[in-house]
Amino acid sequence: MDLIIKNGMIITSSEAYVADIAIKDGKIIAIGTDLEEKGAKVVDAKGKMILPGAIDVHTHLAMPFGGTVSSDSYLSGTRAAACGGVTTVFDYPMQRKGSGILETVKGRREMADTEVCVDYAFHCIITDLNDGKILDEFEEAVNYGITSFKCFFVYKKEGMMVDDATFTKILLKAKETGAITNLHAENPDLIDLNIEKFLKEGKTSAWYHYLSRPEYVEAEADKRAVHIAKSVDAPLYIVHMADKEGLEAAVEAKMDGHDIYIETCPQYLEFTSEVYKREDGRNFVCSPPIKGQESQDALWKAINTGAIDTVATDHCPFQSYEKDWGKDDFTKIPNGCAGVENLYPYMLSKANEGKLSFNRVVELCSTNPAKIFGCAQKGSITVGKDADIVIYDPEKEFTISVDNMHSDYDHTIWEGKKLKGYPVQTYVRGALVYDNGDFVGTPGFGKFVKRVGRK
Repeated sequence: MDLIIKNGMIITSSEAYVADIAIKDGKIIAIGTDLEEKGAKVVDAKGKMILPGAIDVHTHLAMPFGGTVSSDSYLSGTRAAACGGVTTVFDYPMQRKGSGILETVKGRREMADTEVCVDYAFHCIITDLNDGKILDEFEEAVNYGITSFKCFFVYKKEGMMVDDATFTKILLKAKETGAITNLHAENPDLIDLNIEKFLKEGKTSAWYHYLSRPEYVEAEADKRAVHIAKSVDAPLYIVHMADKEGLEAAVEAKMDGHDIYIETCPQYLEFTSEVYKREDGRNFVCSPPIKGQESQDALWKAINTGAIDTVATDHCPFQSYEKDWGKDDFTKIPNGCAGVENLYPYMLSKANEGKLSFNRVVELCSTNPAKIFGCAQKGSITVGKDADIVIYDPEKEFTISVDNMHSDYDHTIWEGKKLKGYPVQTYVRGALVYDNGDFVGTPGFGKFVKRVGRK
């Protein structure tokens, strides 16, 4: 026995009970009372909650975008993750024309392996099929542990967009090989039309980022993607859902028995499009943009009915001077916001407020992500699984500031947000990586998670 965590309230996706957890060699080996303590380090968690570590299935670390690179490296981004109770992160390597899936992934692994502070996995973004060679590589990629592939319906000028035919080919090949297709759904032609109009009219503030990509622009793409996925009977995971109309179409398809999954993000649950009218509105620029109150209300409703499957962050921060590139032209603002350290604390604080249950937070942020994306050893406090554990103090008051975060960015959209309850310790495979405000882990400790396909 290496470690025993005693007297805490264990929270699962369906239960809450007081028990002790015994850990050996990075695994949970027993859950019960009066466990043998001989030789083990003992942590008393009385009055606190014991949660499975969160899994943030949507991050962009060291990502080239908008003429720069996102400000969190694999080291700083996963350090921040650990300090927010996230024990596994999923990153998005981007395959480009002429390069292969495994070539792309292995290149990013070389960057990550010496830096990561928590466990990690990859989706792979597909931007070009290389005359069909990429499709031929899907099975090998799945066997390697890459069981999800992402498509963009946007970023046409940046060479990242796929058309409907390419999207359908990817859907079908993913289904055939036991993988799943992730999608960023927005309509690029409508966005370009709106941008051209606003720039011609001299309307260049961050508010016009939102107006160039309003609800209907995302909804059209959501509905189109759902329709295609239903028609070819292939699984689809829609990332960062932000709009009411598209959400309703995806939920309807789910209720009809189609293999559709929905992710949303904390920024859509907390803020509305009104932030783009603020003097610092450019700091909130992300895509899809934060939407209106009606969409936010619909997202919270879907959280509580079980229609939304996961909450992840789309963590992709940039420095304030980079955001300032678009001070007088919203099209020059690098798209993305911070979030990986705020995901679990924010959702758990909302549970503390009674907005949803603690069980539902665990389901959204840990159990469902593990199930959907084949992380067999993650996602729950269960004998035999990895000892990825968060000790949470529901009484701890915490105010988010860039000064108490653990990333490499110089500002956060969460500045000043007050939370009720906060993680006090994080364990990755039984190793303490975060302790009462301090990162205490080791860069390079994190391991690549080889995931299991859906067959």
